[in-house]
Amino acid sequence: MNGVPKVLVALGIVLILVGALWARVPRLFGWFGHLPGDLRFEGRGGVVFVPLASMLLVSVAGSAALNLLAWVLRRLP
Repeated sequence: MNGVPKVLVALGIVLILVGALWARVPRLFGWFGHLPGDLRFEGRGGVVFVPLASMLLVSVAGSAALNLLAWVLRRLP
């Protein structure tokens, strides 16, 4: 369990860096939410946005990241 806090701190730093990058250069992530599988329905009463493809991408990336984290934690002494 000695390496777990270090991994969590590193993960937090990565999240902060991605957030700062997203805030500074928003066009870098401008494609997110506009993928071919994202549905948008517009009517007189309003707009309904269903980001299917974007959330699928987030799910796959999150699963890969958590599996990588679990693999790293299993390797720590």
